Amino acid sequence: MLTAEDKELLAKKGITEAQIEEQLKCFENGFPYLELDGAASLEKGIIAVTQEERQKYLAAWDAYKQGDKKIVKFVPASGAASRMFKNMFEFLGADYNEPTTDFEKKFFAQVKNFAFFADLDAACQKNQGKGIEALVAEGNYKAVVANLLEGAGLNYGQLPKGLLKFHKYEDGNRTPLEEHLVEGSLYAAGKTGEVNVHFTVSPEHRALFEKLVEEKVAQYAAKFGTKYSVSFSEQKSSTDTMAATMDNQPFRDNGKLLFRPGGHGALIENLNDLDADIVFVKNIDNVVPDRLKGDTVTYKKVIAGVLVTLQKKAFDYLKLLESGKYTRDQIQEIILFLQHDLCCRNPKLKNLEDADLVIYLKNKLNRPMRVAGVVKNVGEPGGGPFLAYNPDGTISLQILESSQIDMNNPAKKAMFENGSHFNPVDLVCAVKDYNGKKFNLVNYVDKATGFISYKSKSGKELKALELPGLWNGAMSNWNTVFVEVPLSTFNPVKTVNDLLREQHQ
Repeated sequence: MLTAEDKELLAKKGITEAQIEEQLKCFENGFPYLELDGAASLEKGIIAVTQEERQKYLAAWDAYKQGDKKIVKFVPASGAASRMFKNMFEFLGADYNEPTTDFEKKFFAQVKNFAFFADLDAACQKNQGKGIEALVAEGNYKAVVANLLEGAGLNYGQLPKGLLKFHKYEDGNRTPLEEHLVEGSLYAAGKTGEVNVHFTVSPEHRALFEKLVEEKVAQYAAKFGTKYSVSFSEQKSSTDTMAATMDNQPFRDNGKLLFRPGGHGALIENLNDLDADIVFVKNIDNVVPDRLKGDTVTYKKVIAGVLVTLQKKAFDYLKLLESGKYTRDQIQEIILFLQHDLCCRNPKLKNLEDADLVIYLKNKLNRPMRVAGVVKNVGEPGGGPFLAYNPDGTISLQILESSQIDMNNPAKKAMFENGSHFNPVDLVCAVKDYNGKKFNLVNYVDKATGFISYKSKSGKELKALELPGLWNGAMSNWNTVFVEVPLSTFNPVKTVNDLLREQHQ
């Protein structure tokens, strides 16, 4: 089935023939839906931190930062901003020349409020010999949009979100990349004042990211009294997945096997390569100006405090189990910790013999741990917090997307639609074991949680395979804890007009 040329391509990408066979089986068999126990809620699985607990967790995080552990802020930043400008691309291609939709009207009515306004005005002056005001006055709206989106102007339609100007400041306007550098200094600086920030970027934009960091990093280091260590990585070509025909055969384009990026789940490899004890994970576009950073910083510290508090307890219990010197009461205490604090239940626990019970407890405690901030559901798209069954029959907390849930089952669909909270990708992760050894995160991926979508290439339909999502199936076998955080910590920018919201002004 594979030609010599195919094998050469696989070797170059670092993909084995066994992986190809595995992927073809996925196309053939599809992926099973997850069995749900229910949506997580404040009554079941989500912690609402009291004022007193908040102070305790803030103190726990501040104490942890004074130790010798390495803290990294991990920001997936490779996505192009083209979807953010979907409405404006449609305006450029429309058969009318003046703003017609509410979206288009709002864009032009408030164009001066965008942080990129001055740059856009300069691009219009350079290319059209006129500024935005003059172009709008003569009805040449499309020239303004072309200067925003196209290569001759700002090229925002092709750049990643991380490099676009989002927020205005008196000392210069900021991109999301810069806002993440600032955030890092406010909650992720260790005792030496070093802030480690890691961005995953696409190869074609890496040089632009590196240039911006080079230009700006000294300014923020001086402003916040920190020193930055900024690193970058790209999605590995070994995580690309093969496209398939509609009858599950390898898809070929001009005779060559077609591969596609495996989705954000591929970034578990990048996360795995980091040298870190604690890793904060947050999307590139979820940032606010300094005047609104208070809640974000406070609750990042709170969820980190929850994480290191739980991790210490888990480590203490693991050392106790390893010593062999424990009482029946202590075993009961560990079971209670697993069931209550880590929300992991085993319906068959009472059937386990003593020796098997200890093995089970060690296995469940000795794994990566994450605390995810969840916000009240306000209809934004995103993964929801659920209690789900694992392949070993246990029930634990998971972040699930709608594609993992059988929407043809009315009860399951109702669980998804009536969920009280969702996860806006607000994670703090502990990735080392109780002996200080790094977990191999790839071992904790649930491979049965991938996703098949339908695309086309050169006019031919194809099936595309997405790997288990980074915070879904890729972290499925971690210990997960949910903490309610305020909605003010979630301010994504999905469309350009989202930048006109009060939170981004």
